[in-house]
Amino acid sequence: MELRTYVLIDSMQPQYAALTGVLLRGDVPVEGMAEMFIELAPASDVYEVMDAALKTTDIRPGWLRVEREFGSLEIHSFFQEAVIVAGREALARFNLSEQDRQKPEVVSVKMVTNVDAYEAQLVNQRRQGGLLLRGQTLCVIEVAPAAYVMLAANEAEKAANTTLVHYQPSGRYGRLYIAGTESEVKVGRDAAVQAVDSLSGRVK
Repeated sequence: MELRTYVLIDSMQPQYAALTGVLLRGDVPVEGMAEMFIELAPASDVYEVMDAALKTTDIRPGWLRVEREFGSLEIHSFFQEAVIVAGREALARFNLSEQDRQKPEVVSVKMVTNVDAYEAQLVNQRRQGGLLLRGQTLCVIEVAPAAYVMLAANEAEKAANTTLVHYQPSGRYGRLYIAGTESEVKVGRDAAVQAVDSLSGRVK
């Protein structure tokens, strides 16, 4: 098995939890919960990983998906230790640990200050979180593997008073969109980048 993504969210922030609840298709998480997202290959192995996680501790499943190449799952609980133990035991079934995950990389960081009203409207057409407004600063962060953008989103919200416009956790790159004043967005941007860069793992 190849462990592509293994990421822990220690405490889901209000905006992040609300948007994640919209994106997931299983049990809906709420703010304050801990969360873990796992992505692996071969894709169908995700069924056994989810089975092991659910039979280990009292956690709730929010996502189970099998794609052509990768399988992914999400679990959450109000008890952080329960999520950690469930993830650890699920990997142990395949003789894997957290250190076997692919080390994430921040691929791109872009900022647009004093956003034009028309550009704001175009961004808002595809968002599922808060609204980007004219005159705000927009920051777009891209990470790989894509699902690590979830950590970036949650840590940005922890650090700064910004609007979580959207995050896209699938595809070749994950993308995070945050907006607000230029100073607050810079704080959120730096926290997001630092969180991703601080994770250990194998270099692809």
